[in-house]
Amino acid sequence: MKIIIVENELYLAQSIASKLSQYNFETEIFSSVKDAMDSSGDIYLLSTTIPGQNSNKLIEKFKDKIIILIVNYINNDTVVKPLELGAKDYIVKPFIVEELVRKIEHYHEYKRLRRENRFYKELLESMFNEVEAKADIEGINLPIAIYTNHQRVADKIAIDIASIRKTTPVFIDLQNENWKSKVAALEENKIAYISRVDKLKKDDREKLFESLEGKKFIISSLDSSIEMPYEKIVLNSNNKLYDQSNILTINEYVQYIIKKFQYQYPDTELSKKLGISRKSLWEKRRKFELFKKK
Repeated sequence: MKIIIVENELYLAQSIASKLSQYNFETEIFSSVKDAMDSSGDIYLLSTTIPGQNSNKLIEKFKDKIIILIVNYINNDTVVKPLELGAKDYIVKPFIVEELVRKIEHYHEYKRLRRENRFYKELLESMFNEVEAKADIEGINLPIAIYTNHQRVADKIAIDIASIRKTTPVFIDLQNENWKSKVAALEENKIAYISRVDKLKKDDREKLFESLEGKKFIISSLDSSIEMPYEKIVLNSNNKLYDQSNILTINEYVQYIIKKFQYQYPDTELSKKLGISRKSLWEKRRKFELFKKK
């Protein structure tokens, strides 16, 4: 990480830079906001009390960075307005560098987690894009059991329920050996998403249900014959490719491949991968009504 220090008190700026170097941070010092406008860093330590300087312009330019204010006192100009413009936090002089480092590491980790969260959110949206899973989940009461023929259908419904409730559930995969300890540690004010109850033996299922007494959760099963003492949602995918209890016919498989990949491959390559002629590919498109959109 590179830290830009914008401070007109040169001795203080050099002292901060020296101590930050002990934590393996790269630093660069600027004595004015004007000079720092062309800088490039990951974190900005910005003094908002430099005489004759308008620090707001720098904050507006680098608001996507981590900006921590260095102030002598707290008022609208030194703290309130800069925070409204995008600065993340402030520290009042005099301060110990350890406290500053704690703030730097906290906001750096926060920013990393936000990037990671955005990545996984976009990945999940992409994964669920082709999953047909619509259910009336507004005002749904927990616990709830989801019966389906495709795991991703249950996953999508569980995520949608959590999104409506504006919460992040605890994920418990019953295929993992540590599921008992995770269930035991589940707090009553937390929501859990418990996946694949069909993977448990009958005795373990009964013990699971006892352990979940009084807790809020969403639980899924790919086996509709398993009885669970909860309200239930039955939601099966019409796409036989998702139904793990059935084998696709050749035509069903070809239909799925054409629908999924016809925009990724030219007809020559797609027909070659399917082991059919271009004429046969065209005939199947007409049969399945899967014509390319221009």
